Amino acid sequence: MTKLKVPYFEPWITKEDKKKIMKVLDQRWLTNGPMLQKFEDGFRKSIGTKFAIGVGSATQALHLAMRAINVGEGDEVIVPTFTFAATANAAIYNGAKPIFVDVDKETFTIVPEKIQNSINKKTKAIIVVHYGGQACDMDKILKISKENNIPIIEDCAHTPGSRYKKKNCGSMGLIGCFSFYATKTITTAEGGMITTNDKNIEKQIRLLRSQAMNIQAIEREKKAKWKYDIVDLGYNYRLDEIRSALGLSQLQRINKIISKRSKIASKYNKHFKNIEGIETPTVKKDRNHTYHLYTIKINKKYSLTRDELFEKLSKKGIGTSVQYYPLHLMSYYKNKFKIKEKEYQVSNKLKDEILCLPIFPTMSNKQIDYVMKQIQ
Repeated sequence: MTKLKVPYFEPWITKEDKKKIMKVLDQRWLTNGPMLQKFEDGFRKSIGTKFAIGVGSATQALHLAMRAINVGEGDEVIVPTFTFAATANAAIYNGAKPIFVDVDKETFTIVPEKIQNSINKKTKAIIVVHYGGQACDMDKILKISKENNIPIIEDCAHTPGSRYKKKNCGSMGLIGCFSFYATKTITTAEGGMITTNDKNIEKQIRLLRSQAMNIQAIEREKKAKWKYDIVDLGYNYRLDEIRSALGLSQLQRINKIISKRSKIASKYNKHFKNIEGIETPTVKKDRNHTYHLYTIKINKKYSLTRDELFEKLSKKGIGTSVQYYPLHLMSYYKNKFKIKEKEYQVSNKLKDEILCLPIFPTMSNKQIDYVMKQIQ
């Protein structure tokens, strides 16, 4: 393997991040303590919701979101096929069937008309995935949700800081689910967050994330009581104090992180706009783009195919990724569900065209120039 001159991603961990982590290690409570509360409070304010609940990953967030609205056996959940496995898997964890629908050829986000055509009596929820740092077409989607009385779960793994008509991703649907994986806009290494304005949902999710114990350990100590009850089937889905400290530190500079990503994207855009066969990310006028991903499309006019370009960049020491290979073509889902591949014409084409280029806050001008030089 060629040594990477430009990795696909590199987490930005500062001295201040490390100080916050070391400070929290002096606490008695390393789980469900004051740092988690501060991170949750800061995050809910940044998104503009009443509540935020920290969990161990976005997968856990999606799982709990569906548990909270009673998704279960025999139900169907509408999911874009152009997404990561976790989006669909969370529905399956709850006994439901994911119903895959196609995406828009420009934004790679779920098509509202495809949602409408997939709704039936079994439909219990709609999961929308805001792709790459840009929101879905939420006005149309929310209209469909209201008319059919079906809740929206926003998969916001790519979009802290992203807005649609001045509304933050994670504040428009019933529940928002965020990821803090190492490649994401802000990171806790592994981690996630759930946002909502619904008090009952918030209460249910807090219960389920800690084994459904009706009284947590820190509360039992304060009240000098030992007895607790298990009132539901719960999970160990907590976000600990160490990761919360890192998350809060990163959240405090999220605008700087997004600004750095946007500047890199601007340089890429300027370079690629004059290269025949390379299509840069489409940004809709009624929303911003925070560039969690910088995804180009390679069409037939370019001198290389996508796979050939992938191999060339790899040999030159440049890390890239393909996000995503559609779920309806993955072995597990193909074998488990009866899927008609022809129904996903856009995703079937995108899988051979897209390539995600390196974009991360600490990327140097030398690295940016090197990537651009290899794509002429």
